[in-house]
Amino acid sequence: MAVYFISDLHLEPARPALAQGFAGFLNQLQDAEALYILGDFFEVWIGDDFDNPFVSQVKQALRALSDRGVKLFLMHGNRDFLLGQQFCDQTGATLLTDPTVIKLGDEPVLLMHGDSLCTQDTEYMKIRPLFRSAAWQQQILSQSIEERIAFARKVRGESQSGQQMKSAEIMDVTPAEVDAEMDKHGTALLIHGHTHRPFDHQWQHNGQARRRIVLGDWDDHSGWMIRWSNDRGFKLEQFGF
Repeated sequence: MAVYFISDLHLEPARPALAQGFAGFLNQLQDAEALYILGDFFEVWIGDDFDNPFVSQVKQALRALSDRGVKLFLMHGNRDFLLGQQFCDQTGATLLTDPTVIKLGDEPVLLMHGDSLCTQDTEYMKIRPLFRSAAWQQQILSQSIEERIAFARKVRGESQSGQQMKSAEIMDVTPAEVDAEMDKHGTALLIHGHTHRPFDHQWQHNGQARRRIVLGDWDDHSGWMIRWSNDRGFKLEQFGF
């Protein structure tokens, strides 16, 4: 049996090939014990009470996976932080806090979306607590569907415009923050997404060998995953569809 990790699919109706590729990926997980989706599963999520044929299709695909006995775990990203318990109930998923520590074999593994590690992006770090605030989220969810769609478009436009002005260093993780989080949680292995910079980093910190595996973002032709098995450990790989 194997455990899989993915993130940053940014699913949306405008990209049907991506959604089809994701469905195909799920169908191929014949040896899966669990699937962890570490944030930004959707390009935008305006609330569990919103539904359309595209959302229903994604829910059905996830439900079919969990009905096969595969444990499904979801973590919020910086775009789908309004995913809630209703969505989890409908798909058979468990919502994880960010960060979360799990154990695979004898090794504790720190799971994060990764946005909180990008501390040099000071503008985003100022608004991140607001987006994660239960009171603010409830205020947004109390608005009409139309109002939430308009708000999401506004935030998305501002985000895309702001990213064009930021350097690659600002958009990546802060190494000292990575080590601080790993110290805090007592782990030597971290898995995250968000930065869209897939790589298997290995280094030494205070005499301890450490590893940070970064998931890549999906496009219309390919995806990224980490596969863990007891005999082969962790492997980051890109695959086509």
